[in-house]
Formats: sequence, structure tokens, C-alpha cells
Amino acid sequence: MNTKRILPAILGLLIAATTPAFAEGDRYRAFSTTAESITGDISMDDFSITFANGESLKFAALLGDHFVVDGSRVNASVYSVEDPSDPELENGNRLCGAGDVTYLASWSGGEGLTIVAVFTGDEPPESSDEMCASYTYQD
Repeated sequence: MNTKRILPAILGLLIAATTPAFAEGDRYRAFSTTAESITGDISMDDFSITFANGESLKFAALLGDHFVVDGSRVNASVYSVEDPSDPELENGNRLCGAGDVTYLASWSGGEGLTIVAVFTGDEPPESSDEMCASYTYQD
């Protein structure tokens, strides 16, 4: 056995196993016309959402795992936004256009789609009826 080759390989595996992986979130491709023209493709995880032009919103907390969409309760992630804002995105468009985004919810749109809705209210949203905008992405 050649220890000159094995020792560096073992050392490399140990370093790789103990180094935290870079987490950039899940990537989603803009699917709806509004997503294509306003947000572009996004990446999102439990800590933030980043839009195609590099603007992002950081989440303060995950507030819930269910949400009411068109009268039906669905599995969803509902986040509060750490520093509410209405960032300028693609083509000079704003994410909401009606004030600073304070909450964001995401849920499955079925067949490989994810819906992201944004809200401007002071209280956590309980349903999609309260959204100022929604965007559809392909997983």
C-alpha cells in the first residue's frame, strides 16, 4: 500500500466532511408572466429570498406551516420579513407596488410549481385573500 497517496486522500475526505456546505437556497425558474417580468428566477430558503437582479429579502421568522388558499387549507411556509421593503426588481418593477413587504408565503402550486405571495399588512396573513401580489415558479 502506498501511504503517500492514501494519507492525502484521507485528509481531503476529513476536510470535506467537516467543512460546512455553502447554502444558496433552492432555485426556482420564473413560470408566470408576472414572475418573468417582475422577479425573474429566484432562490429561496428558510432565511431569505433572492431575486434575479440580486435584491433580496431576509426573513425574521417562520410563522406557520399552513395557509388558506382560495378557501382551502394547504401546507405552506409563512415568513415575516426582517426589514420590510418593496425592492425594485426587473424592468424597474416593484415586488408589491403597494407598500413595504412585511410577510411572504410559499406553497405548492401542483405539478412542479411553487407559488410565492407577498403581503404588506401589520398582522401575519391567514389567507391568500390578503396578498398584494403572487408569483408562480417552476421547481
